[in-house]
Amino acid sequence: MSAQQDASTREEQLYGALETEKVNAATAEIDRMSPLEIVQAINAEDARVAQAVEQVLPHVARAIEAIAVHLRHGGRLIYFGAGTSGRLGALDAAECPPTFNIPPEMVIGRIAGGHFALWQAVEDLEDSAEAGNSDAAQLAIVEQDVVVGITASGRTPYVLGAISYAREKGALCIGLACNRDTALEKVVEIMIAPVVGPEVINGSTRLKAGTAQKMVLNMLSTGTMILLGKTYGNLMVDVQPTNRKLHQRAVGIVQQASGLAPGAAEALLQEAGGEVKTAIIVGRTGMAPEEAREQLAAHDQFLRKALDTLDAKK
Repeated sequence: MSAQQDASTREEQLYGALETEKVNAATAEIDRMSPLEIVQAINAEDARVAQAVEQVLPHVARAIEAIAVHLRHGGRLIYFGAGTSGRLGALDAAECPPTFNIPPEMVIGRIAGGHFALWQAVEDLEDSAEAGNSDAAQLAIVEQDVVVGITASGRTPYVLGAISYAREKGALCIGLACNRDTALEKVVEIMIAPVVGPEVINGSTRLKAGTAQKMVLNMLSTGTMILLGKTYGNLMVDVQPTNRKLHQRAVGIVQQASGLAPGAAEALLQEAGGEVKTAIIVGRTGMAPEEAREQLAAHDQFLRKALDTLDAKK
């Protein structure tokens, strides 16, 4: 056997040993099942996902705390992934600006193959560490940034290439995979590895692995934004009212936090220029919007801190 064949054999053995690539005995005859039995089998496997994520919550919490520190100092949260993993990172990044009123460059998603790969598979670029390295270089990553590599297998070359570049620049690197003891784990500071086991359809990691990654990404971005003062209780007080649905949501938030009637809350939101936090302070204290903005600025845009200070002065 040639050295090349020997290396290929070892690669196949390593890949076959991954939990996400093993055959699921519970669904070995899924093609014989009725539609109800199929969805029951999928649902039973999905029930394991939350349990797997629960096992890694301390790692997720550590990551959230670190990300918040970096973002407070002007850094960015940057996701790199390929295929389903890349699409999930891009989705999480896209939803942060309207939800938390942050600039789009604060949370960024990059996928192997670029925008085209968001709706059509570009499988070959997953295998290119050079492409990952190049995409990372285009973002001019610096040490204040946080880079999260997302790959179900934990060994996707595109992601490893991006992480390699980020490490060279001193950025904090976090890994998110659904296997343990992977190549990714060896090159990141914080590893999050919810092991969900074999997929319903062998190797189709858009299923349980994708669900686990989505759950963790929800936690990473939401938890970070909470630490940055983007919520008041569980209200998204930095929401941008850019369409009818979000406008109504913003009015409801002002109403809930200030105790005003819907009409009064809507008028107050308009007076505050659509700024939910400002409207809430005005509604709670009666001060002018400009004074409310000054209070928020004095408390680093944390609404609760500003209100607690104002309440203490009464």
